[in-house]
Amino acid sequence: MNREVVLDTETTGVDARNGDRIIEIGCVELVNHCPTGRSFHAYLNPGRPVSDGAFAVHGLSDAFLADKPRFADVADAFTDFIAEARLVIHNAPFDVGFLDMELTRVGKPRLEPQHVVDTLLMARRKHPGASNSLDALCARYGIDTTRRVKHGALLDAEILSDVYIELLGGRQTNLGLAAPAPVDSKVGPTANRAMSAFRRTHVRTPRVTPAEQEAHAALVAALTRSAAATTGACALWTGYLGQQDKAAE
Repeated sequence: MNREVVLDTETTGVDARNGDRIIEIGCVELVNHCPTGRSFHAYLNPGRPVSDGAFAVHGLSDAFLADKPRFADVADAFTDFIAEARLVIHNAPFDVGFLDMELTRVGKPRLEPQHVVDTLLMARRKHPGASNSLDALCARYGIDTTRRVKHGALLDAEILSDVYIELLGGRQTNLGLAAPAPVDSKVGPTANRAMSAFRRTHVRTPRVTPAEQEAHAALVAALTRSAAATTGACALWTGYLGQQDKAAE
């Protein structure tokens, strides 16, 4: 089973090393790249004011967060949810930096880098030179973002899960179980599909009776004698019936 957790956070500002804190965590679970419906979501009281710049992005005010739990209160539930899963994050260094700071404060291990997938790096490799923000990727792949008036960790994680599947190549309706048909490099894909449709697994035996073969051979022999000496020997039907020698007599 390939278990992944798509994760996003919102914060009081942009600098975890300068004391900014996480105020929202949103996670959605994927198994074999398919959403399971399981999620983790928490608003957090950061113990410090939200910066004006951050508030403009996510709209989470100090008053709204005042009665929310601290990170220490949800740390166990959070780490249980992400345990043994690969984390999928857009611009991972930002979120991982904040999460590592929070985990360290409560005496928990930091995240392991080898278990983190950065979709921003994936997008830059796939679309070099293009804008690869979450909004730009949604526009490129036709993913609905009409609910995204402000940034929100859970909503952004749900949207990112769709983007991640597209970056992997899109959803495979046959689940990869069907063996690909052989391709002839000398013809186009349409011709290959046509040949695949008519390709047989065995050669059919002729339905011609021995009497009919004899009659055909006699006809070809007669035509050969009345026309050119080589005509019967070169006739295609004689090869099909295995009658070259008889037709040439």
